[in-house]
Amino acid sequence: MLAYRHGFHAGNHADVLKHLVLAEVLTYMNDKPAGWRYVDTHAGAGGYSLEGEQAGKRREFESGIARLAERAAAAPAPVRRYVDLVRRFNGGGALRQYPGSPAIAHLLMRPQDQLRLFELHPTDARILASWLGDEPGVQVRAADGFEALKSVLPPPTRRGVVLIDPPYEIKTDYARALAALREALTRFAEAVVIVWLPQLQLVEAARLPKRLQAAADAQAKKGWLHARLTVAQADARGFGMMGSSVFVANPPHTLRATLTPLLPWLAQALAQFDGAKGVVECSRAR
Repeated sequence: MLAYRHGFHAGNHADVLKHLVLAEVLTYMNDKPAGWRYVDTHAGAGGYSLEGEQAGKRREFESGIARLAERAAAAPAPVRRYVDLVRRFNGGGALRQYPGSPAIAHLLMRPQDQLRLFELHPTDARILASWLGDEPGVQVRAADGFEALKSVLPPPTRRGVVLIDPPYEIKTDYARALAALREALTRFAEAVVIVWLPQLQLVEAARLPKRLQAAADAQAKKGWLHARLTVAQADARGFGMMGSSVFVANPPHTLRATLTPLLPWLAQALAQFDGAKGVVECSRAR
């Protein structure tokens, strides 16, 4: 099934959390001169118009990136860095476009770094390839990113970040995301693996964080971190995304100290109800 189009949700609260964490991880990777490889299993189109029909239908960006842009001057440093990246994607002007994860990585990559981007939706894959396909160090493939992991890990430099971000439009995505984390850590135990998860009232969504933790406990050399942001309530029938979370295997040692005070701030800034909250959970240090 390839019905999901991220343009309808670009710049929402889930993108904010995912891309802010991704930016912090890649900024940390840039502290050392050795190159890194970024692998994106569900890369999407790379960028999205906030003025187009898709984003305009739900206008989810108004309660996401737009709120942070309004608050950026007084925001914590990680938020300012993230908003600056979004503004750079817009040429420094008004927010008319939103950068997807490939764009965030491309903005932060150096000449020695690599991007390996996979997207199965034919339209989004073509858009992504037309934009980044000829860039130095970048490879774009119209392929199943879950299956493609084995072809790009481990990187020659032994420094890498993997983003696993399926749409979860079918329930098998939950099991495949867990299998992909295990595959990545089996092939490259030092990899920083980021898994994005939706907060939904589904059994599969509730179980996946604990299953990821168990897998990382067994395989990740540097433990794990789970950052959860709840900003909304489900509707009367129990439908709707209440928030999202990012699970990070082998997180940078600075990430916990960065996110622990930041998640409550984000919850307040992006809240759509009084019970909004942000929480960071970590494995025990090894």
